[in-house]
Amino acid sequence: MPLLQLQDIVLQYGTRPLLDHANLQVDAGERVCLLGRNGTGKTSLMRIITGEEAPNSGELVCPSGTVLTRLDQEVPDNLTGSVYDVIFGGLRKDSHEEDWEIDVRIDELMEQMKLPVREELFTSLSGGMKRRVLLARALVGQPDVLLLDEPTNHLDIDSILWLESFLLEQKMTLFFVTHDRSFLRKMATRILELDRGNLTSWACDYDTYLLRKAASLEAEEKQWAAFDKKLALEEAWLRQGVKARRTRNEGRVRALKALRDERSERRDRIGTAKIGVSETQSSGQKVVEISKACFAFGDKPIVQDFSTIIWRGDKIGIIGPNGTGKTTLLKLMLGKLEPQSGWVKLGTKIEVVYLDQLRDQIDNAKTVAQNVAGNSETVTFQGRSKHIHGYLQDFLFSPERSRMPAKMLSGGERNRLLLARLFLQPANVLVLDEPTNDLDSETMELLEDLLVEFGGTVLLVSHDRAFLDNVVTSTMVFDGEGRISEYVGGYEDWLRQKSRATLAPPAPASVAKSVEVLVADVEPKKKSTKPKTFLNRDRRELEELPSLIEKMEAEQVTLAAKLYDPELYLKQPEILNQLKTDQVLLDEKIKLNYVRWEELEAVRKACEEVV
Repeated sequence: MPLLQLQDIVLQYGTRPLLDHANLQVDAGERVCLLGRNGTGKTSLMRIITGEEAPNSGELVCPSGTVLTRLDQEVPDNLTGSVYDVIFGGLRKDSHEEDWEIDVRIDELMEQMKLPVREELFTSLSGGMKRRVLLARALVGQPDVLLLDEPTNHLDIDSILWLESFLLEQKMTLFFVTHDRSFLRKMATRILELDRGNLTSWACDYDTYLLRKAASLEAEEKQWAAFDKKLALEEAWLRQGVKARRTRNEGRVRALKALRDERSERRDRIGTAKIGVSETQSSGQKVVEISKACFAFGDKPIVQDFSTIIWRGDKIGIIGPNGTGKTTLLKLMLGKLEPQSGWVKLGTKIEVVYLDQLRDQIDNAKTVAQNVAGNSETVTFQGRSKHIHGYLQDFLFSPERSRMPAKMLSGGERNRLLLARLFLQPANVLVLDEPTNDLDSETMELLEDLLVEFGGTVLLVSHDRAFLDNVVTSTMVFDGEGRISEYVGGYEDWLRQKSRATLAPPAPASVAKSVEVLVADVEPKKKSTKPKTFLNRDRRELEELPSLIEKMEAEQVTLAAKLYDPELYLKQPEILNQLKTDQVLLDEKIKLNYVRWEELEAVRKACEEVV
């Protein structure tokens, strides 16, 4: 017997229903992921399931005694008291347990979820730990179905991995909304899509869903094209005049009216965002140089003895638990904070656009359009004047939506609005602090493509593993106590390098550590089951690799000549160790680039064969 059913649910606020006679069934043990564009009504659907919101018509059917609990995506502002008090507030009112039984169960749950001591104040916890306490509050009521709205938002990677493992161990029935593709791939047993008021069930994994959805949209476009062609022919026939109005043709006229009515009821698919950035002149080759920088809050070290150079075109991901100092590191890099020791030197001609994770740059009292253009009717984008409504439509804001107060927007729409505002500013350095929070998958993929094609420098803080893998060329990882290590590649590359470093036997400290930090895993990567595609960024990388390798090999010859020079050993013996380390690093980098060349060439040939 299903745990819940929705039967012909209709929910409508404006001219178009968010839910148009929607039907749904969730069985015990399922983990159903609800997908849909921002603002389509996903949260409203979850509120209907839990009884927090009433539909215009339709029925929610659940077996007697079924408990449905929803964990909201935002931490409530009105929760106070200790950790124990907050969890205790989630108990069911009809619970017949004794007080001692409740105490034991809460203590066991707190231990299982690795929560702070029961007396610690809820307001003193970090954002990630607050969400873990709220999950415990939801679980203590022993729900039959747990509904999660963007459960990974604002969680660091360690907390997301813990949440995945915990939920899988519980073997409970889940109904959740997420745009974290890695979380989705691991958790979902079925995908439910909300599109233009309709609910469609896809009994497959996420990658299969993407292929089937693309085929479905292609078939829909062909069907609509045939319909529109028939409608155009009938309209042309009617315009012929007298012949069309003869009695024997009244049936055809009525049929044409039915076609018109059907066309007017059609809900066209929401367009694709056209995200772009206003690039300015190139910055200097060296964007930021940091030498032995240290920064601490009181006795807590945030950045400890950190040195690096960021070059034009680098795309760097910053990874670390919440509260370790990722935002502080960004501010040091941008010159907004002075290091307490060491130094930071900014390059020339730098134009920075900064997206903060708190989205404080949006004024809720103003309309969507006013947040971007003030009281002006036009904006200047990429050197051209454009009407504000036309510009906002590229970010999927209709003219009606553009006139609404910003406080009415969903989380994903607020994020899109901030991107629309920031990308008007000419920039050659993009600094993005948690840019993917609340973004739908399609907009996120467009943002990925934009950042990959962007000719400037990108500094990116994110806990979205797939986003990091698709965008960044290197990562800076907080290892604890203010130590920051650098790795080549994205999240998965970092995991491989970290694993190798753990398993490898000890090596000479200076050379081995430098190679470990700066060189990617040169072994062939495990083949993915995901269909390979040869993207524009891959083509550009393949074109640039030969000249890059040639340049490195020239450096290799120069370096070898220095090491073979007897004068060096007599006059500058102190730099010998550094030159030898540089030689090892350069050899490994050349080897890596040859491996990458072979990988890209194989993907290119495979895609050409498919075509």
